[in-house]
Amino acid sequence: MTPRLKQRYDKEICTELMKRFGFKNKLAVPRLRKITVNMGVGDASSDQQILDTAMAEVAAITGQKPKVTRAKRSISSFKVRAGQPVGCVATLRGARMYEFMDRLLNIAIPRVRDFRGVSPDSFDRGGNFTLGIQEQTIFPEVGYDSILRVRGLNVTFVFQNSASTEVNRELLRAFGMPFKTA
Repeated sequence: MTPRLKQRYDKEICTELMKRFGFKNKLAVPRLRKITVNMGVGDASSDQQILDTAMAEVAAITGQKPKVTRAKRSISSFKVRAGQPVGCVATLRGARMYEFMDRLLNIAIPRVRDFRGVSPDSFDRGGNFTLGIQEQTIFPEVGYDSILRVRGLNVTFVFQNSASTEVNRELLRAFGMPFKTA
């Protein structure tokens, strides 16, 4: 079964963006290529259990097993050696990506306390959008009793055929991303 947001993109959002920005072909309209969910675990070098619980939380949130990320070089002020585990990342594509985005926009973000909107300026030069989440407890898949420590996540939306950040911002807005209004 096709995810709800994928059907909405194919039927409504794509044609709306074609009219608004003057694209002549559906394949020229930007679309999501992947979503990466990253959780940094700096104190995992001292205790392996911390990394295991972080990986279990990211696996519960995303629905797939994350990959361990390791330090590229030694940094003595942070007491990190090259090759030590410092976090985990899950890359979502296809149907799992759209289902995660649906849960993020409709279930998780509304659970944020004192939420005033997502910053519309979090785009990089390539047109990709990064959203920082301060607590993993906003996802209902993570049991509040099972967490050892409240940790943050980075969720990065990577676009294909990204013409500009303005088009990508409108694509996310059409999906339902609650951007701050000035």
